[in-house]
Amino acid sequence: MSDKVKFAVIGCGHIGKRHAEMIFRNEEAELVALVDNSPRHTLGIEKYQVPFFSSLDDLLYSEVAEGLDVINIATPNGYHARQALQCLEAKKNIVVEKPMALNKKDAESVIFKALHVHKHLFAVMQNRYSPPTVWMKQVIEQGVLGKIYMVQINCYWNRDSRYYTPNNWHGTKELDGGTLFTQFSHFIDIMYWLFGDIENIKAKCANFSHRGVIDFEDSGFVNFNFVNGGMGSLNYSTSIWNENLESSLTVIAEKGSIKIGGQYMDKVEICKVRDYTMPTLPPTNPGNDYGSYKGSAANHHYIIENVVDVMKERAAITTNALEGLKVVDIIERIYAAAQQC
Repeated sequence: MSDKVKFAVIGCGHIGKRHAEMIFRNEEAELVALVDNSPRHTLGIEKYQVPFFSSLDDLLYSEVAEGLDVINIATPNGYHARQALQCLEAKKNIVVEKPMALNKKDAESVIFKALHVHKHLFAVMQNRYSPPTVWMKQVIEQGVLGKIYMVQINCYWNRDSRYYTPNNWHGTKELDGGTLFTQFSHFIDIMYWLFGDIENIKAKCANFSHRGVIDFEDSGFVNFNFVNGGMGSLNYSTSIWNENLESSLTVIAEKGSIKIGGQYMDKVEICKVRDYTMPTLPPTNPGNDYGSYKGSAANHHYIIENVVDVMKERAAITTNALEGLKVVDIIERIYAAAQQC
């Protein structure tokens, strides 16, 4: 492929506009269409002078679709699987924001369809590109820490009335799915990427400060064993007052201990490992800024770069769909365990 890779973005909210901007900035990519069911003038997308459609059907049945290479799905969570299947049926490569689906069965259907029509399926897992995470992956794979004993993940964020606004999909069981799906799936992905699958899950959830606002929990404790050895815990909450507190990963292992912390798991706070000197890491991108609140690291440009490289047959997919499926599977099992408490 010698020409620019042509993209359309479905969903023009905060994340969708982030996708559009990263496509817009990439010299080998071209944004050719935007889709949203809200009026164009209300979305803040004036800088993108491209055709605008009010539904995915309108896009797929338009002349624009004929030359379209990739569709990025950045709509509410509950639409991801259905829209992914629709795009794949139209023989388009797709980029699906997290989570790929709200249950394992739907995620498997999307993967099967992509294989059946021979199209690429990219899952968005941008936190993998953060320098501390990349470094930790190398440390684990090189055996620097030896046997892993304990892993603790803490995710303490603020999500209040500035986020859960009236008549918004956030907080609904059908379209949001749950706190682990919308807020913390990236950190579950990091955990799986670094340490593998989990088993013997025990979980306890509660809704402390969002009763009558959201359909599910805002906080939880989760304990488990890693299939590869060692035990772990995930502690999370969106009830933090005013602003995010931390997103941290602490590892206790045979040869030492490491903690990656900060609001967005963006800095190495502790590295005490036998016979090992930590290298100097490049700076981490800040969290995505969505006005009154912040999210995971602003690494979407890496996603678009990888999509372009794959489409031009220069690289393999760095965040494959099977791993996206596994994140959905783990979250589904955590919620199933919580219901038994």
